[in-house]
Amino acid sequence: MNENKAKSTAPALEFRIINWIGIIEQLSSAKARQLLEGTNVPMPQFILLNHFSHRSDEGKTVTGISAAMQQPQPGITKTIAKLVAKGFLKEEPNPEDGRSKLLFLTPAGIEAHQFAGQRLSGSMSGVFDHWKEEDKRQLFTYLDRLKIYLDENR
Repeated sequence: MNENKAKSTAPALEFRIINWIGIIEQLSSAKARQLLEGTNVPMPQFILLNHFSHRSDEGKTVTGISAAMQQPQPGITKTIAKLVAKGFLKEEPNPEDGRSKLLFLTPAGIEAHQFAGQRLSGSMSGVFDHWKEEDKRQLFTYLDRLKIYLDENR
C-alpha cells in the first residue's frame, strides 16, 4: 500500500523534465561563471554578446533585449553600458525613435564572444564523450522543440 501512495505523490514526468533542465542550467551556469571569472567577459556580458551574435547585423534596442531575455531593463542597461565602454557594442541613433539607440555587435565584441565561447566549449569536452552522435542530435531536436514552444508561449 505504501508503494502505491509513493507513486501517486511522485511529481508528473513533465515537471521532472523541466526541473531537471533547471538543475542542469544551474550547474552549467555555475561552471560557466567560474570559467569566465577574471576574464574581460563575465557571464552576464557573455549572455548579452551571445544574444547579439545570432543576428549580429541587426540593431537592437535595450527595450527589445529586455523583452527578449525577460529581464528587468535597468540590469540590461547596466550590462550594455559596460559592453559599450569596452567597445564590444556600438550605439547608433534609432531612426524610428529619437529617444533610443540601436546597438550593434562590433568586431571586438565578436572576438570577445568567440574567446569566451571557446573557453566554455573547452570545459564541456568530456560531457558528451560517450554519447553517440545520433543521441546528441536527438537530444538537441527535443530541446529545440521545447525551447521553441516556451519562446512562443511566454
